[in-house]
Amino acid sequence: MRSTAASNGRPAIPAPAGPRGPKLHAHRRHEFGQSFQDGGEHYDRVRPGYPLDSVEWLVPEGAGTAADIGAGTGKFTALLVERGLDVAAVDPSTDMLDQLRKSHPNVVALEGTAESTGLADSAFDVVSVAQAWHWCEPLAASTEIARILRPHGTLGLIWNQLDTEVPWVHRLSRIMHAGDVHKPGFRPVVGPEFTGLESHFTRWEDALTPNDIMELTKSRSYYLRANDATRAKVMGNLEWYLYEHLGYVAEETIKVPYVTQTWRASRNSGPLPR
Repeated sequence: MRSTAASNGRPAIPAPAGPRGPKLHAHRRHEFGQSFQDGGEHYDRVRPGYPLDSVEWLVPEGAGTAADIGAGTGKFTALLVERGLDVAAVDPSTDMLDQLRKSHPNVVALEGTAESTGLADSAFDVVSVAQAWHWCEPLAASTEIARILRPHGTLGLIWNQLDTEVPWVHRLSRIMHAGDVHKPGFRPVVGPEFTGLESHFTRWEDALTPNDIMELTKSRSYYLRANDATRAKVMGNLEWYLYEHLGYVAEETIKVPYVTQTWRASRNSGPLPR
């Protein structure tokens, strides 16, 4: 994995239309999120990790405790652990947490959601939500996260995205139905408990084979919820694009460009809104 930090304020990334974002209705958000209840082993194997640059920018000096919410199989949890933080991980999926516990047996792993974590008041210096804020109700989640953060604690929202500024990747994202690629001007919604929202962008590359890309596609919510005919069409389009149009061969390594968006905000020091 190679990462280079881009400057704050870099233009947001063009996006194919997708089901996610702040306008996603609550029951639809829940419906799509349920796609990830199972398949933890597959998700852990095929999904990319995160660049070290992301956590280095996010975590303030002197932080000792962190909660990773919507932790899944622990992709971002791993970076928090490597920084020496005491970490608690929360996710609604038992299957995902089983994978996390295998990789990080010293992490406290609990079933819960961003809106109801089950964690103690004012217990954490940092709370991260990686690749999951779009599944949350942002105002309710902000209230809950502010409760478990210490005053002036840091909220981090992180997304890995295919770098659709690269033309061939933009087309790939559409074939994959990668609906979590943000539209220009994207800014995550956070509640009044937080202030000073700012962003940081990291460009990096993930080395994948064509088969890896196909397996990655199978881990996405669009594919997981599709019927057999739609799944077959997606796979057929991917095979054509990767093998015939781009000319790759089965075991060839493809350097797939990514951008990681990292957002941070500080918990207000005053009384929390009621």
